[in-house]
Amino acid sequence: MDTVTAAATAATTLAGPPWHGGPPPFAPILGALMFCLLIALALGALFFTVMRRRGGPPPWVRAHTGAPRTSPEEDARRTLADRFAKGDLTVEEFMERASALNWTPGSDEGPRRR
Repeated sequence: MDTVTAAATAATTLAGPPWHGGPPPFAPILGALMFCLLIALALGALFFTVMRRRGGPPPWVRAHTGAPRTSPEEDARRTLADRFAKGDLTVEEFMERASALNWTPGSDEGPRRR
């Protein structure tokens, strides 16, 4: 029975880590890097959440000037309204082109946010 216990003890000690009870020398560096990565991910998630709650598009969608990009439909409506304001279009032409854009002038039909 003593031989079996000695063999089990020898197998257990031989199966242990090669650094014999102490951590490898690179372990603290890896731990610090993982901690920094975790903090960076948490701050990034917080930043993304705050930016989305404000209602604006994410930072990488904005133009270089900092102004949010508009949809093509909004650009077409703005151009149509500007041309009507300058007098280039009559009321009938304006209403006909607005109906082609599925737009009722005077109503705010932008994208709805919760």
